[in-house]
Amino acid sequence: MEAYLLDWANLLLRWFHLIAGIAWIGASFYFVMLDNSLKAPKKPEDTKRGVFGELWAVHGGGFYCSQKFPTGPKGEPLSNDLHWSKWEAYSTWLSGMSLLAVVYWIGASNTLIDARVMDLTPAAAVGIAVAFLTVGWLVYDTLCRNLVGRDGLLAGIVFVFVMICNYALFHIFSARGAYIHVGAMLGTMMSANVFFHIIPGQKRMVEQIRAGQPVDSMPGIIGKQRSVHNTYFTLPVLIIMISNHYPMTYGNANGWLVLAVLMLAGVLIRQFFVLRHRGQQKWWLPAAGAALIVALIVLMAPKGIDTGGKKISFAEAKQVIDQRCVSCHAAQPTREGFVQPPKGVMLENATQIGQHIAKIKETVTSGYMPLGNLTGMTDEERNLILVWAAQGARLTD
Repeated sequence: MEAYLLDWANLLLRWFHLIAGIAWIGASFYFVMLDNSLKAPKKPEDTKRGVFGELWAVHGGGFYCSQKFPTGPKGEPLSNDLHWSKWEAYSTWLSGMSLLAVVYWIGASNTLIDARVMDLTPAAAVGIAVAFLTVGWLVYDTLCRNLVGRDGLLAGIVFVFVMICNYALFHIFSARGAYIHVGAMLGTMMSANVFFHIIPGQKRMVEQIRAGQPVDSMPGIIGKQRSVHNTYFTLPVLIIMISNHYPMTYGNANGWLVLAVLMLAGVLIRQFFVLRHRGQQKWWLPAAGAALIVALIVLMAPKGIDTGGKKISFAEAKQVIDQRCVSCHAAQPTREGFVQPPKGVMLENATQIGQHIAKIKETVTSGYMPLGNLTGMTDEERNLILVWAAQGARLTD
């Protein structure tokens, strides 16, 4: 019953996290576009009111005029109907952390720990995970506080720091667990930016405007710095989220480097759109991002299997599958924590095995399966399965 309820928690939290994430990233993309697309106000009276820039837009059958006041309107009260873009961020982080706990912390033995990488107890693994999220935010926040106005240097140092964490996590956790914790660390930075800097800074500015005091622009400058960082983190976080469904990424022997290249490609592509909003067409940015991805595709292409030796019988292949795979991939799994076969894949007979040959090859090659190598599949057994598949994957002897 516990595993069944955890499956429902996984599904519902994943759904909620996806909805909240779409709302947050959509708002982030919109406001970055808006801020970079502002034009000087055409009406002199708007300039006198303190309007810095405006954008006319058409959408959904209507016309909109958005105006930006850096320190509020001059000579008129601030509206009481302010919209605060915060709950999208908070909901995304809370649902994401809950999902992380359900899938990777409660199920640490199956998903987070790989004894071939580091033999950890579940408590130690979860402790290390929490430490990385906490220290990651503290280091990033310290860098941002001390490098205000030095955006290029800050971006370079933050990228190097994230890559160090990426490398370290890849050599502590399972490859899949390492990837998702890099994403969780970035997501924590993003949400903490909103909670500790963007919203508090905006609240101080609102209080000063309503009290008729001079408005300190520094909270707005810091808020924009953190908001810009968040928009660059989005594409790397998204590729981490979906890469969990593609073992060829994290399952690579240099999976941390694969992630580094994908993240860099995402940042380059995002930078193109940010600059495009300003009227700058830097086509080399998406071209460079695409080139990095193409290079990965070429360099990571599966190598040919030597099939010239002994013919592997189906009985030999099935013996390995029965010993190493069927405890999870059965109509009634016997592995603790599973109430149904992962993704509905069953491997109990020749017909079922034949339906999933391509997936078997992919997961065996990447080392993704068995999860955390809980059943102890050896390299020799992996090679036997791959040779059998390359020889035609005969289902009879």
